[in-house]
Amino acid sequence: MGLGIGSLNQLPICAADKSRFEFCTFTKPLQHLSYPEMAEEMAKLGFDGVEAPVRPGGHVLPEKVEDDLPAMMDALKAKDLKCTVLTSGINEVSDEQFTEKVLRTAAGLGIKRFRMSYFRYDLNKPIREQIPEFKAKLKDLVALTNEIGIKPIYQNHSGKNYFGAPLWDLGEAFENYKPEEIGVAFDIGHATVEGAKAWPLNFAMIRPYIDTVYVKEPAWDDNELSWGPLGEGAVDKGFYKTLKSSDFTGPISLHVEYLGHKDPAMVPTVLEAIGKDFATLKSLLA
Repeated sequence: MGLGIGSLNQLPICAADKSRFEFCTFTKPLQHLSYPEMAEEMAKLGFDGVEAPVRPGGHVLPEKVEDDLPAMMDALKAKDLKCTVLTSGINEVSDEQFTEKVLRTAAGLGIKRFRMSYFRYDLNKPIREQIPEFKAKLKDLVALTNEIGIKPIYQNHSGKNYFGAPLWDLGEAFENYKPEEIGVAFDIGHATVEGAKAWPLNFAMIRPYIDTVYVKEPAWDDNELSWGPLGEGAVDKGFYKTLKSSDFTGPISLHVEYLGHKDPAMVPTVLEAIGKDFATLKSLLA
């Protein structure tokens, strides 16, 4: 595919401590590219790895994981890149989710962590009474992932019925696990949507379990939520100062999903936006 984006290599990316943070980006909007094309563009932009969708409708389909995930990994390794995070459709141990097939294949290829699929509350039932149901699924999943050698991480997502949106419920569900066994993908964008002024409290509360940090930018227009370029929305810039002053040294995943992902013709525009937002991210962390 002729992308016409050679100028992206010239973007003025400010220095950040590369020995401390491992940078990746979610490649959901780049699924129209072949694995080698995707890897080449990520290497050009200077990422250390990718967050790859391995789920229904993803760049790798769960039922084809044994064939396609090694092919993706070969393409990444050829450009000295990692699969930093595998984004899955898994939130339980089941044949329907290809749980063992996906996770054993991933662990065998050296992938260290996977993002779980979400649990959702039934708003017609008492909320707290549903948490034990989620905890039971987590117990079985963590037992399996401990045996396999891959770590589940759960992203806090904003919305009316998402388990993990307020973050206190994640803290409650994880309290009997060590941070080495299960972690959080702390999403400052969604944390801002759920509690614009409360993110420092939520960050501090869940900090022991934060394995990976997700960055994206929400904004409101006439009380309608939208997403846009990093640094131009509602996220408190103080978050980046807090992150730098903390002891966090894990991966940071840049999410650029505000341009859509269904139209192949948008790929060059998406890549340019990723490059611009990556430059902004490094500037905020410099």
